[in-house]
Amino acid sequence: MFTLYFAPQTCSLATHIALIEAAAPYRLARIDFASNEQRQAHYLAINPKARVPALATPDGILSETPAMLAFIAQRFPDARLAPLDDPFAFAQVQAFNSFICSTLHVAHAHRMRGYRWADDPDAIVAMQRKVPESVGACYDLIERHMLRGPWVMGESYTICDPYLFTVAQWLEDDGVDPARCRAVVDHRRRMAERPSVRQAIGEELA
Repeated sequence: MFTLYFAPQTCSLATHIALIEAAAPYRLARIDFASNEQRQAHYLAINPKARVPALATPDGILSETPAMLAFIAQRFPDARLAPLDDPFAFAQVQAFNSFICSTLHVAHAHRMRGYRWADDPDAIVAMQRKVPESVGACYDLIERHMLRGPWVMGESYTICDPYLFTVAQWLEDDGVDPARCRAVVDHRRRMAERPSVRQAIGEELA
């Protein structure tokens, strides 16, 4: 049994979807951001980074979405969520998810969490003003060079797809015109139709 520590409308949704796709046994543990639960002692003992998601496994606790997604794909190979028998193709999956984590998600976070990088209120406002451009540039790159279609890696659905779907839900709030990235928006629409995605969203909103 796995325990996914999550908060609604965060990147934890990607791991949640992957767990369902893998038919993995799991339970959910909601972390209440409104009460700052992520910074309370009981959660810091689970994830000292004070962020979600975290995934408790029989072998220990994992954090960082790319690591959790790779673990699920490798732990449940019959689900075929990654090209595990092709080292280069699997590295490409890892490269895409690393880009989402280290570049796109960070650019997005400048809209709400500028305090992580600056104390000057004017600097924080400047970061927020930059978000449509910086996030938009990430989607331009995905649209032109990374999203092969119909899924991220081409014909095969992989752990890249729930991750892109999760962050693409924030696209309009980040000030990016969806007409700028039609393939990403089409991917988001098709992902939203998957039973696993509907189940995960329903469970997180329950």
